[in-house]
Amino acid sequence: MMNRGPRRGNASYIMVAIIAGIIGGILATYIAPNFLYGKLIPVPDIYKSSSNSNSGANIKIVPTDDIGVVSAVAKKAMNSVVGITTVVIQKEWFWERPMEGVGSGVIVDSDGYILTNSHVIGDGQAREIKVLFENGDNLDGKVLWFDKTLDLAVVKVKAKGLAPVELGDSEILEVGEVSVAIGNPLGLEFQRSVTSGVISGLHRSIKVDEFNIIEDLIQTDASINPGNSGGPLLNNRGEVIGINTAKIQTGEGLGFAIPINLVKPIISEIINKGSFNNVNIGFRGIEVEVYERQVGVDLEVDRGIVLLEIISGSPAQKAGLRQLDILSLVDGKEVDSIPSLKKILYKYKKGDKAVLNIIRDGKKKDVEIKF
Repeated sequence: MMNRGPRRGNASYIMVAIIAGIIGGILATYIAPNFLYGKLIPVPDIYKSSSNSNSGANIKIVPTDDIGVVSAVAKKAMNSVVGITTVVIQKEWFWERPMEGVGSGVIVDSDGYILTNSHVIGDGQAREIKVLFENGDNLDGKVLWFDKTLDLAVVKVKAKGLAPVELGDSEILEVGEVSVAIGNPLGLEFQRSVTSGVISGLHRSIKVDEFNIIEDLIQTDASINPGNSGGPLLNNRGEVIGINTAKIQTGEGLGFAIPINLVKPIISEIINKGSFNNVNIGFRGIEVEVYERQVGVDLEVDRGIVLLEIISGSPAQKAGLRQLDILSLVDGKEVDSIPSLKKILYKYKKGDKAVLNIIRDGKKKDVEIKF
């Protein structure tokens, strides 16, 4: 019998394959690109670059120092943010119980005018309002104006020489911009907390209770908690672009603010005249969708307000509006709900004129009205 030499095991072949793979990898990733391609052998397409390529590798992102921006914004606006504590009397059966509340506000005029949320001051029902300033002063506050539908209020304190914020322009916001929120989350022990994020969305609507939907809100992922209500939402220049109002409790990073442009004319009139009186058209109405559901008809109109009653002697009557007219536009701005109409009318003063677009008997008609 012939004696055969020892057989090579599988391990030897595996070892040879591993060594060959390592050597090949070194040649392909280091030696070839640096010493062989373009000299001894042609350069493969994968190593070529082209100015016309749409590859993601050609997209350059230049980061900015967002931490520095947030710090600068906080430094600029911090002493304009105040804490607001309230006492509201809650009626329960046969007795009354005082309920304490905490929120935020922002100084909009050096003579003591402070902007906050309507719900922070109990929608006008707060029996006691205290305003806490950065320097430790704690002053009594008086409500000059509030609107539950808009969730905005103006409070006055007896003080001079305060540091007002700079108001920005909420009409030019873009999704992705830096946003900074300052307020008192969860109570005064965390007062003037700063959170930052971006503008996540625009023109949002949220339902705050059974009867009230707040529309045209700014959405941000800057952390907003209950005590932040009434505090400012600022842009990267330290300008107030919104007033923080709510967050979605079931989700993270879903905070909302009321655009500052909505309240600018209100603030101006209150400071100049001491109060604000909004104009009215002079009718009682209901949204098209609700009317169709309640009456069981199809008006073949997507949105608008059905005029159910024209008030005697009102601008609506003088302009010739009629019962069951459908109001769809005011100076070209869409009207799809009572709150949206209310917001539009805040921009007008007594004596101003506007063109209303109505639908009467299925036909569109323009009507001029004087408020």
